[in-house]
Amino acid sequence: MKKVEIYTDGACSGNPGPGGWGAVMIYKDIKKEICGGEKETTNNRMELTAVIEALKLLKEPCEVTLTTDSKYVCDAVNKKWVYSWRDNGWKKADKKKALNVDLWEELLSLLEKQKVTFIWVKGHDGHKYNERCDELAVNFYKENFQ
Repeated sequence: MKKVEIYTDGACSGNPGPGGWGAVMIYKDIKKEICGGEKETTNNRMELTAVIEALKLLKEPCEVTLTTDSKYVCDAVNKKWVYSWRDNGWKKADKKKALNVDLWEELLSLLEKQKVTFIWVKGHDGHKYNERCDELAVNFYKENFQ
């Protein structure tokens, strides 16, 4: 399997408000940057969207190291919470409805096709690619929605 590194971030001005997402994908010496956003969204939706949009670009099954500053995304997958939510009709342990079900369903479908290891990094702490993803996300919503 090809080994791909993916770095992602989401940003939002207000929560909800205009938001953006950014991702940096690296395969060997090839680097690709992607970004997008929505006029009215939340930070967590943008974090999830960054991951989804990057994974959707993979044309074949890959071994992916995905680095994000989103505890929401990392913990939900690494601690298997999202699988419990799905198995319990998208209800969390506290019996409240899980949010962003549409995005979680899409992500789970993509995770069936790829071997993804999620790694959490502290945001805004000087990590080269995390900072770049944040810049892509913020620039996108500022240029398109403000």
